[in-house]
Amino acid sequence: MKAAVMHGVNQPLTIEDVEVDEPRQGEVLVKTSASGVCHSDLHFMEGSYPTQTPIVLGHESAGVVEKVGEGVVNVKPGDRVVIAFVTSCSHCANCVQGKPHLCDNTGRLGRNDRLKLNGQPMAQFANMSAFAEYQLVSANACVPVPDGVPMEVAALVGCSVMTGVGAVSNTAKIPVGSTVAVIGAGGVGLNVIQGAKLAGASRIIAVDLLENKLAAARDFGATDVVDASSDDAVKKVQEITSGGVDYAFEAIGLAKTAEQCFGMVKRGGKAVVVGMIPVTDSVNLPGVSFLQEKGIIGSFYGSTRQTYDMPWLMELYRQKRLKIDELITKRWKLDQINEAYDSLKQGEVNRSVLLFD
Repeated sequence: MKAAVMHGVNQPLTIEDVEVDEPRQGEVLVKTSASGVCHSDLHFMEGSYPTQTPIVLGHESAGVVEKVGEGVVNVKPGDRVVIAFVTSCSHCANCVQGKPHLCDNTGRLGRNDRLKLNGQPMAQFANMSAFAEYQLVSANACVPVPDGVPMEVAALVGCSVMTGVGAVSNTAKIPVGSTVAVIGAGGVGLNVIQGAKLAGASRIIAVDLLENKLAAARDFGATDVVDASSDDAVKKVQEITSGGVDYAFEAIGLAKTAEQCFGMVKRGGKAVVVGMIPVTDSVNLPGVSFLQEKGIIGSFYGSTRQTYDMPWLMELYRQKRLKIDELITKRWKLDQINEAYDSLKQGEVNRSVLLFD
C-alpha cells in the first residue's frame, strides 16, 4: 500500500510502499476512505512529542472493511466504519468503569510489528497509522457509519468532533446556562464551541489570534469573540462576564494558554485543558486560586466511549444539529500531505481531509 512515512523530526513526509499484515484474531483490515489532517500529528512531526521513526502517522479516519480476522462479529467486509484511535481491553478497572479512553492496557494492544518498510518492521501510530491506503486495527475500535453520513464527515467524528464535543458533554458535563470560554478556534475548538451550544450554554466566548478563526467561531455558535492579538484575553473575558466564566477550554496545546484558561474562570469555575501541551512543558498556577475552589482538569479524546458517543454524534449530524461539513475547508490527496500541513500551520483551514480513491 501507499503510505506517508515520517523519517525524522521537521522532515517532509514521503509517500512510500509499505507492507501491511493480514488481520489476526480480533483485528480488521480497513481500506481508508478519508483521513483528517490533525494538529496532533504535527506535534510528533515537529518533535514536541517523541516517537519512533520511521512511522506512518494519522489517527482520524474512516473507511470500508476489507477483511476481518477470527472472532470478529461487530463488523464484516463491506461495512463503512469510523475508527477510534484508542484501543481498549474491556476488562481493566478503567474499562469496566466506563472509561475505555483511559484503558490501562491500550499500550499492549497495538500492532508494532505488523507494518514493514523495505522488509523491516515499523511502529504503528495510535493503533491505526491512518495516512495510508489500508489500516490494520482492533475490531473494538470500529464503529459502523450509518447511511447519510459521508466518509469525510465520519473521519472527523473519529477525532476532532469527538474530542471537542466530548470535552463539554463527557469531561466537563457543563450544566444548562453555563458561561464558557474557548481558547483556540481550530478544528477541535470549533467543536468545543458547538458542544457548548448543544449543552445549552448561555454565553460562549471564543478567543483566537486570527480573524478568519474568530469568524468561523461565530458561525459555529460563539456569542462573543476576543482577538488575542490585540486584547489581554484573560481581562477581556473577565470583563465580558463580570468576573469570569463557569468553564474555560484550552484547545491549542500550550502551557501559556492553559494558564490563561485557568485565569478566565471565576470562583468555583473549572478550566479544561484539551490541547496537547509539549511533554517538556509545565503549567504554573497561582496557589491562592485553589482557595476560591477553582479547578483544572485534562480532557483526553473527549472522554470517549466510542461505541456510544460516535453513533450519537453521527445522528446529530444527520439531524442537522451538528455542523461537520462546514468544518472541512480543503480536501487533498495523499501525495499532497505536506501541502496540507503547510496550510494547517498557516492557519488557513478549520479542518482539511485527505481523500483516498
